[in-house]
Amino acid sequence: MSRGMHLLRQDGRRKDQVRPVKIARDFIKYAEGSVLIEMGGTKVICTASVEEKVPPFLKDKGRGWVTAEYAMLPRATQERTQREAVRGKQGGRTLEIQRLVGRSLRAVIDTAELGERTIWLDCDVIQADGGTRTASITGSFIALADALTVLKSKGLIKTRPLTDYLAAISVGRVGGEVLVDLAYEEDSMAEVDMNLVMTGRGLFVEVQGTAERTPFEQKDLEEFLSAGWTAIQGLIALQKELIGNLGG
Repeated sequence: MSRGMHLLRQDGRRKDQVRPVKIARDFIKYAEGSVLIEMGGTKVICTASVEEKVPPFLKDKGRGWVTAEYAMLPRATQERTQREAVRGKQGGRTLEIQRLVGRSLRAVIDTAELGERTIWLDCDVIQADGGTRTASITGSFIALADALTVLKSKGLIKTRPLTDYLAAISVGRVGGEVLVDLAYEEDSMAEVDMNLVMTGRGLFVEVQGTAERTPFEQKDLEEFLSAGWTAIQGLIALQKELIGNLGG
């Protein structure tokens, strides 16, 4: 590890260090799969619910569907935000994130083996301190795996039709330094902000990168991707420990 990787951040972490991760499974009594995932000060409840039907565009096609919804509690942030239900519509950020979560999860499941049923992933942020979308993806994968275990135990599927593990992390450049898993204060100051979604085999599912203040070069992008993959491997290792073999 280079000398620079040992530089400490405001919370005492190294540049390449993910915040402490805590995952509580079976967090919601009624859901087929549920976790509370904590990454530092960010806390998200991810529930997986099985519905024995598919959207109209998949009817009678022998395939299932995985989709997601995302929401943030009014006081998940430093100042209260009005519920979107009260405003009467979802905001653009909410729609973007829930589509991202759904796309990401569909990348690692064989929907033909799922049967004609839908699994809904609901991601509810109860405390936000940066990286809510990436925590939602990492936690939702575990909730999805647990819901598939329930379907298998009921004899509705033969094996969990997961093709790979899936996790996500934020990466950014703050004060000229490349950091992983940005907390809110770091994210708000970032010159470059990026979210990476990757599989356990190191394949990219989504790369969202934006020059918030300063454009970046290709060599910078390669550094972001390398730092992100290193961090994601740690999250994948935790998932493997919790849910075991994919098809099991």
